Amino acid sequence: MAISASMVKELRERTGAGMMECKKALTEAAGDMEAAVEAMRISGLAKADKKSGNQAAEGAVAVKLSADGKQFGMVEINSQTDFAAKAEDFIAFADKVVDAVLVQQPDAVDALTIDGEPVEEARKTLVAKIGENIQVRRCVGGTSAGGLFGEYLHGVRIGVVCEVSGGDESLARDIAMHIAASKPVCVDESGVPADLLEKEKAILTAEAAESGKPAEIVEKMVMGRVRKYLADITLVGQPFVKNPDQTIAELLKEKGATVVSFHRLEVGEGIEKKEENFAEEVMAQVRGS
Repeated sequence: MAISASMVKELRERTGAGMMECKKALTEAAGDMEAAVEAMRISGLAKADKKSGNQAAEGAVAVKLSADGKQFGMVEINSQTDFAAKAEDFIAFADKVVDAVLVQQPDAVDALTIDGEPVEEARKTLVAKIGENIQVRRCVGGTSAGGLFGEYLHGVRIGVVCEVSGGDESLARDIAMHIAASKPVCVDESGVPADLLEKEKAILTAEAAESGKPAEIVEKMVMGRVRKYLADITLVGQPFVKNPDQTIAELLKEKGATVVSFHRLEVGEGIEKKEENFAEEVMAQVRGS
């Protein structure tokens, strides 16, 4: 059976694959469109499985608030390259995923569904189209406890949502922007993980002890350094990025507001990126040829 240009066009629209790949699939399926679609789907999923081991440390963060401002969704989706994260298919996929997080409010990525199918199936389909490993790494959603959500997206690499009780939208956005820039661990001292604080105290104590000063002086030195450390890692203790002469605690007091909670996602955070040495790579290929 002759494969027409219109048949190739239809298969391309249905699968997102290249022209030559579509023509080959139709030829092998003897012009049977559904058989060609199924064959390409199977082939695409197989390719996606092969690429799943490739490191994906680039990508984008997407954030969305509900129309009434009472719920939010935020997701980090990783790709192998920054170029892939700018592709239309990647952006459309990210929009669908963050919409799903907003509506479904899942406990984990695995619980998400896209167009009625598990997010994993939609991810594999995208990998087959883009040709890179794509990972929906993490997501977070939430419902307002009575406050106001503020959101801030720094390019596509850092996303923040914070809930402010009191104040207004402008304050909520300013706080979210500050969190994006200053990366606090928690709102105040009550939220500092005990193991993190104990680890820091041990380091500071060891450093102070090397001064050779009396024990009571060392204790005061450690207490002072711990206070500074807590100010550095807690939101309320940090200098406000738009006015470093004022702490976030002072800003909130001035506005009669408090921060209920916040969430911050940064692309590739915690992923150890593989360092590429192209000169060594070329030499290795030469030696192996």
